[in-house]
Amino acid sequence: MGPSGPCARKKDVTTVAQSTETDWVSRFADEVIAEAERRAPGKPIVCASGLSPSGPIHLGNLREVMTPHLVADEIKRRGYDCVHIISWDDYDRYRKVPAGIDPSWAEHIGKPLTSVPPPPGSEHPNWAEHFKAAMIEALEQLGVEFRGISQTEQYTSGAYREQILLAMRERARIDAVLDRYRTKDKDKGKAAGAGTGKKSQKPVDEAELEAAEGSGAASEDDGSAGGAGYYPYKPYCTVCEKDLTTVTAYDEASTELTYVCECGHSETVRLSEFNRGKLVWKVDWPMRWAYEGVVFEPSGVDHSSPGSSFVVGGQIVREVFDADQPIGPMYAFVGISGMAKMSSSKGGVPTPGDALEIMEAPLLRWLYARRKPNQSFKIAFDQEIQRTYDEWDALERKISEGRAQPADVAAYNRSVRTAAGELPRTPRPLPYRTLASVADVTQGAEEQILRILSELDPENPVTSLDETRPRLNCAERWITTQVPADQRTRVREEPDTELLGSLDEEQRESLRLLLDGLDEHWSLDGLTTLVYGVPKVQAGLAPDAKPTPELKVAQRSFFALLYRLLVGRDTGPRLPTLLLAVGAGRVRKLLGG
Repeated sequence: MGPSGPCARKKDVTTVAQSTETDWVSRFADEVIAEAERRAPGKPIVCASGLSPSGPIHLGNLREVMTPHLVADEIKRRGYDCVHIISWDDYDRYRKVPAGIDPSWAEHIGKPLTSVPPPPGSEHPNWAEHFKAAMIEALEQLGVEFRGISQTEQYTSGAYREQILLAMRERARIDAVLDRYRTKDKDKGKAAGAGTGKKSQKPVDEAELEAAEGSGAASEDDGSAGGAGYYPYKPYCTVCEKDLTTVTAYDEASTELTYVCECGHSETVRLSEFNRGKLVWKVDWPMRWAYEGVVFEPSGVDHSSPGSSFVVGGQIVREVFDADQPIGPMYAFVGISGMAKMSSSKGGVPTPGDALEIMEAPLLRWLYARRKPNQSFKIAFDQEIQRTYDEWDALERKISEGRAQPADVAAYNRSVRTAAGELPRTPRPLPYRTLASVADVTQGAEEQILRILSELDPENPVTSLDETRPRLNCAERWITTQVPADQRTRVREEPDTELLGSLDEEQRESLRLLLDGLDEHWSLDGLTTLVYGVPKVQAGLAPDAKPTPELKVAQRSFFALLYRLLVGRDTGPRLPTLLLAVGAGRVRKLLGG
């Protein structure tokens, strides 16, 4: 599909034509607009995501939301009526007790997530609402506008009544579609095996976080192993509330359905009135595509395989529900570099909320906007976050100077603003690594932080920490939550007299040159010139001479000496920042001046 279809407004035809070469978001928007006009001209365009609040909704799951959000936002920018829906799969079964939760919660396995008590200490009414709340808060910070749909509310209100009855009438046709993909192994009496469900997820470790759909619910079955006893509907028992049920009979004329439960309960209900059950996943998903009129919904890499939910759903939505399958790009993995210890202790992987603790919302948006959905990428919780921020700041400079590539400009614009307006920004975005170093050395003392930041650029001093927030807050939280205590910087209280006494004349001269230049060079740029220049001067070169390999060795040796005398280690924060943080008087004392 391409952008060749008719557009609703003449002015938008021009916009579409101009945008096709900009970035991946624009190209998908072109396709979605054309497809929406083909299907239902003039109606709101629907983009969709699906999330299962079965546990913490992590940064891999965020790709399920950000991909349609960015496309929907582009469509809105062009003047179209577009809605982004998030289906909360809160009527899924509770399948296991996660790490850190009282084992007694095992008694709830098999119940809908909305019927399970929340984790201990939570103020939310149930398990699903507890995990939904954190994601909703993060999406608000990220500027993601959406319409949430609770599947519990949809099913228990009878909203899907006609669709359920249709699926039951067409169960033989559904079974035939599923049977095309069943393997011989799965045919051998396995009632629960027809490929991966949308919410399937491979194990996640600290190195690789899969952008799996949903947040940890198990693969759902397709109803049966095939044959005359196939039913695409699973009741929740009215006695134990669990889905440990088997449908034994169904009468289409009366809609009477009989089921038995492992708890011993058995009953016959009228499906035209009964609201305590749901369609099995591979039928439920295409049913919702038809019900909501979804034009665009991405899915994880699982769906590139035959028999996957997306592939099977495409046939069921056409053959049973007489609707079209959405445009559905596959999205790749999201990795984590330097898994946050903070998150590991919670028994999970980092969530959007965890990321927003240490990085500003526009930066997190940018990580998803700058990569095509089929490209994997990593989100840094370790020292690499400083490099990520350096890239971001460099991009801003390129844009301001008119040197950035169009696709990079597009990704940046999608990161700092939405169709609804600008996201909050840091008024004076100082380098993240500088802020982190200052927060580290001062241990968060605000007076000290302000003193140091005001000395970075004496001609344009920082006069209030508010100028540097929220970036400063993010850097402080990164230092306190992600950097191990043994890697934190602790400035010496007293000079290392033993080390000072062991120095040779060349080392003593290097310290004298540094101390003599402190007053003249007391700014971030000045101290940078000074610390790199001392070994050059000692080698008989000008302070601005280009470094040779031999000179770089001398510089590293000089830097290591300064670190040992100031913080008792061979490495530490960038020396110019460290010197500013320590203060001229204390530097003189610790360096024997």
